[in-house]
Amino acid sequence: MAQLKVDTEPDEVGFDAARLARIDDHFRRYVDDGRLAGWTVAVTRRGKVAHLTHHGLADVEAGRAVADDTLWRYYSMTKPITSVAVMMLYERGLLALTDPVSRFIPSFAQQRVYVAGPAANPATVPVTEPMRVWHLLSHTSGLTYGFHHAHPVDEMYRNAGHEFGVPKGMDLAGACDTWAGIPLVFQPGTEWNYSVATDVLGRIVEVVSGKTLDRFFAEEVFAPLGMTDTAFWAAEDDHDRLAALYIPDPGNGGRIRRHDRMGAGATRQPVFLGGGGGLVGTAADYHRFTQMLRRGGELDGERLLGPRTVAYMTRNHLPGGQDLKAVGRPISAESETTGVGFGLGFSVVLDAAGSKSLTSPGEYAWGGLASTAFYVDPVEDVTALFFTQLMPSSTYPIRPQLRTLVQQALVD
Repeated sequence: MAQLKVDTEPDEVGFDAARLARIDDHFRRYVDDGRLAGWTVAVTRRGKVAHLTHHGLADVEAGRAVADDTLWRYYSMTKPITSVAVMMLYERGLLALTDPVSRFIPSFAQQRVYVAGPAANPATVPVTEPMRVWHLLSHTSGLTYGFHHAHPVDEMYRNAGHEFGVPKGMDLAGACDTWAGIPLVFQPGTEWNYSVATDVLGRIVEVVSGKTLDRFFAEEVFAPLGMTDTAFWAAEDDHDRLAALYIPDPGNGGRIRRHDRMGAGATRQPVFLGGGGGLVGTAADYHRFTQMLRRGGELDGERLLGPRTVAYMTRNHLPGGQDLKAVGRPISAESETTGVGFGLGFSVVLDAAGSKSLTSPGEYAWGGLASTAFYVDPVEDVTALFFTQLMPSSTYPIRPQLRTLVQQALVD
């Protein structure tokens, strides 16, 4: 099991210890008043862990505390891992960012774009250019999510059984064929919309590599990085390590446990291998992934990507160099933020002042549906992780609060 432990004094890497303690003081209140069950936070600078805290319970009903080996649902923090896998294949010359998606998934060859009308009878037009791999990586593909509830195409996804997840028994190939048959929200490459695009990338990894996505991850990402506890499900012997999933209780401002398919899905091997949100793992494992990124694609002698590839992924790839406020569909805090763009798998800070966030230009990040988050600040050489299990992630402003609390502790 990957180990995560404090290995430096805060002042040795430019942090004020008393100021770092504000992180715990702040997020402890979330547990004390019942909003969160428990959490883990880790802060690293220059590759040294300066702050690590577990607080509260991983499973309130079982009375089980958050611990080093707690397993968390990564949800959309799976997306950067899938994006790295795609870029590994790109570096090998096995695909190009400009390749049409239909080269790998033929059902995407005849796509159409929504222009008007209800979900039951939409007016559509053909795509003006094919959806390409870079459109998927940058969420400019025109695909969507059924859970957005913001557009008639979202409703079409829901009508096909695709809201949170896919219909029972459907695999990744079948899901991609379904999405290919639903109109796009916009012409590829013209706007940004958070979507199933990264799941489609997962299918491309399978087609190009000849391996199932779980096998590719296990052999070519997790094994080299020592991410021994990350997989698409928690094995039966590890069910007592899996954090429970919660949602807000509108009655009292606290939280209630989610017992449905979403809550139980991580306890069994899935048919659908979701490259956009399916992984489960420890904070220590994800920490190793972030350290690989901050080191330019290499960790402990194992190189997944070249440093120039990581730098390319963490540049803004939105049309015209614009930010999410300008070209993003307003479905999340990220897409309504000035000064933040999107790269190939990550949000990217373009203008810290414009983003009204205490961070650096070039910071890249993402989070997950259950309020997990990470960011890498290459200017300050800081990485931070926050793990909990409350969905949706928009419930509380955990991500900007984490960033502020970490950055204000830097005093060098």
